Amino acid sequence: MTPATSLFTPVEADLRLLADNLKQLVGNRHPILFAAAEHLFGAGGKRIRPAIVLLISRATMLEQDITPRHRRLAEITEMIHTASLVHDDVVDESDVRRGVPTVHSLFGNRIAILAGDFLFAQSSWYLANLDNLEVVKLLSEVIMDLATGEIQQGLNRFDGGISIETYLQKSYYKTASLIANSSKAAGLLSEVSRETVEHLYSYGRHFGIAFQIVDDILDFTSTTDTLGKPVGSDLKSGNLTAPVLFALAEKPSLEVLIDREFAQDGDLEQALALIQDSQGIHQARELAAHHAKLAIEHLAVLPPSECHQALINIAEYTLSRLY
Repeated sequence: MTPATSLFTPVEADLRLLADNLKQLVGNRHPILFAAAEHLFGAGGKRIRPAIVLLISRATMLEQDITPRHRRLAEITEMIHTASLVHDDVVDESDVRRGVPTVHSLFGNRIAILAGDFLFAQSSWYLANLDNLEVVKLLSEVIMDLATGEIQQGLNRFDGGISIETYLQKSYYKTASLIANSSKAAGLLSEVSRETVEHLYSYGRHFGIAFQIVDDILDFTSTTDTLGKPVGSDLKSGNLTAPVLFALAEKPSLEVLIDREFAQDGDLEQALALIQDSQGIHQARELAAHHAKLAIEHLAVLPPSECHQALINIAEYTLSRLY
């Protein structure tokens, strides 16, 4: 399987610059926040979101170099994503992410919440300085969507009655909104046509949904070492994802275990076995493949280029993580 980073070859130098800039953007006026940010931005991660922004920027600016505003948009995108992870880890009580201790496990919940708030505030300030009202509106909406998705997920815990549509809407808020709106924003900064801008948004939307579904499948099919968290941890916390929702239609006894929130010994193991024995994972794979295919179709408006091809490859790679 291709490592994710090799897909970013056309923007490798851009991503190196981004990594250096991120630490500088946070600044060192607040030593503890700076330490938290250094820890976060040094933790690696795939940087898929800023890579997509940079690839779209280059794919829409073939005749000239990308602007400082394109670069700043990629940095803002990663700051927003990172801020949301800091808060997610507090909510989920996760001690480790990507094999590295989480901010709250190192600095405590209070600092983690403040670090997340600080990154959201910093990203908003840099966003305002882009001096493009439409881009400001798009990325401000993302910050609202992230909170909406987290609240929706909290309200729907252990609710076996939620529909696939509700799940997809939550996946949009939590994952796809940032990718869709930052993809659209990159097009706006390149001053492409209105039609192309909407196709870029749709690419990001469908890619983001496919990406989230794949992540949710891996919660059942991967290993603890690969995931950096226990297998089935989403299910255990009551977050019912595509494989579970599809399995529920086929295995009514699963609902009983979910309704009692896996209170009895062996409930979780039994639920995991029922899901593995159903078509749930297969159906979720098909749903992810459908969205990845739609994402790629929306790229047809871009002229052929190395960056255009990389955007296609990233969508295909997302699915290949399952095999």
